[in-house]
Amino acid sequence: MSIQPHPYIPYGLQSISEADIAAVVQVMRSPFLTQGPAVPAFEQAVAAKVGAVYGVATNSATSALHIACLALGLGPGDRLWTSPITFVASANCGRYCGATVDFVDIDPATALMSVMALEQKLQQAERNGTLPKGVIPVHLAGSSCDMAAIGALAERYGFAVLEDASHAIGGRYRGEPVGNCRHSAITVFSFHPVKIITTGEGGMAITNDPLLAQRMAELRSHGIVREPERFEQPPAGPWVYEQQQLGFNYRITDIQAALGMSQLQRLEVIVSERNRQLQRYGELLAQLPIQLLEVPKGALSSVHLAVIRLQEATSEQHSQVFKGLLHAGIGVQLHYNPVHLQPFYRHMGFKEGDFPGAEAYASSAISLPLFPGLSAADQQRVATGLAEQLQSVASKLTT
Repeated sequence: MSIQPHPYIPYGLQSISEADIAAVVQVMRSPFLTQGPAVPAFEQAVAAKVGAVYGVATNSATSALHIACLALGLGPGDRLWTSPITFVASANCGRYCGATVDFVDIDPATALMSVMALEQKLQQAERNGTLPKGVIPVHLAGSSCDMAAIGALAERYGFAVLEDASHAIGGRYRGEPVGNCRHSAITVFSFHPVKIITTGEGGMAITNDPLLAQRMAELRSHGIVREPERFEQPPAGPWVYEQQQLGFNYRITDIQAALGMSQLQRLEVIVSERNRQLQRYGELLAQLPIQLLEVPKGALSSVHLAVIRLQEATSEQHSQVFKGLLHAGIGVQLHYNPVHLQPFYRHMGFKEGDFPGAEAYASSAISLPLFPGLSAADQQRVATGLAEQLQSVASKLTT
């Protein structure tokens, strides 16, 4: 009798309810599939949920980052700083605008942008006349960066803050929702399927500034203006619209917005379940030579990811554990390989040793499976598999 292998456990998975399906079906039966009433309703609901005024929905968080940078006036000759531990979009949005991109190293305990490193880099940049026009702190794994401290530095040094909260909708900072833009000009969320809530593909830029909201809304739709009172030329008829700047087709559809609106109703439930799963991992892994990323004091993480760091492991041992878990059917991932070491950025002059905190993180970090519906039994299987791989690596050291 053959033994069936365990089913594969992905590192992340969307949670789709019957209510979500019904919401999408309702739109499919309506007159509007693309730009109907569901998109603005979703924008208003997300903005209200996070305590902000305006939402501009887009077809991805990458698109939202791009139009946010443009709305903030980023262009050639400007500088944008972000974290090296992030998805490449956090840096690429600056390059799309023609800006120079640089990075700020991380706090090793949280893997979030180090406020100390940022302040030191700003002091040096002020002396050199190379201050950034914008800084993008990244709320890795769902935990907010220290936005009050970063906001204070922004006031002192005169740069705009754009929060990449792709991982963090539903999280809180100092008791308030991530995304309220209290310490930033714009916040961006992602609604990719493995994120906290999903629209399939999609994102949203949140702001309290009406001018920024207007700019981003126009940029996501070809730079087109439809309000006659804003036309540069007298309209020849009611069919007239004007393209007043070079924009893009970054729009989201009513189908996607309906799914997002339905998912939004379960946001607190989803975040609560993710936090319970992270707590369970903490209990299951307590005796292993690993560390879970710390959630900063004063923050409630939305727990997009359950990231561990192997203690006193070489890069080779990290790779062995990683591959061993995959071989055992446990979907693990690295979030992320440092952006400055990607070939595109190496060609700009970045190299090993530029951001040692980020590089040390990447040589020891592993994202474990975590998503709504992940069973306690599967979490136990992950913990057992990790213990076995660590033991295997340790035994090789003694032979």
